[in-house]
Amino acid sequence: MYPTILKKIIEDFQKLPGIGEKTAERLALHLVTSSAHDDLIRFSDHLKRLKEEIKSCAICHMITDQTLCSICQDASRDQETVMVVADAKDVFHMEKMKTYHGMYHVLGGLVDFSRGITDKDLSIDSLAKRLPNMKEMIIATNGTVEGEMTAKYLKTLFMDQPLSITRLAYGLPVGADLKYADELTLSKAVENRQKY
Repeated sequence: MYPTILKKIIEDFQKLPGIGEKTAERLALHLVTSSAHDDLIRFSDHLKRLKEEIKSCAICHMITDQTLCSICQDASRDQETVMVVADAKDVFHMEKMKTYHGMYHVLGGLVDFSRGITDKDLSIDSLAKRLPNMKEMIIATNGTVEGEMTAKYLKTLFMDQPLSITRLAYGLPVGADLKYADELTLSKAVENRQKY
């Protein structure tokens, strides 16, 4: 029914999280019927540049378009506290609450043996190099099986380090992703973190 290229665009949109068939069709049809030619060219250029310009911060592995992300460059942040998260989305959600002022470390995923992801696939070695300068490591992984497994692994691995290891308080529902929690819940979870 649809022209081949429009069908391909619909399929591309459906690969995005939360986009079903109807939404993908609506977006694709909007692009072809309502978007100006220059807007489409600019949009396609932005998508191309996204993969060319975005890289991992040399220190914390947050996504950035510079060698160091803006958080690692900010000398006013608490340089002795590091919050360990699974991915960059978690950093964006934590930053929205505007109450945490320490550093971050992005693991690049969670230990998930069913998908073949082990500790070797995560940025744990670079985290270990940062810890001698830290007083506290906050483990902020999700309350899922994989998040808990990763948290326990990190606790075991670094328990002999001279630093406080804490875990976000369980104001967050078990099994929920950080990205679905509101700012107040996240804020309370950070404020009420406990020794882990």
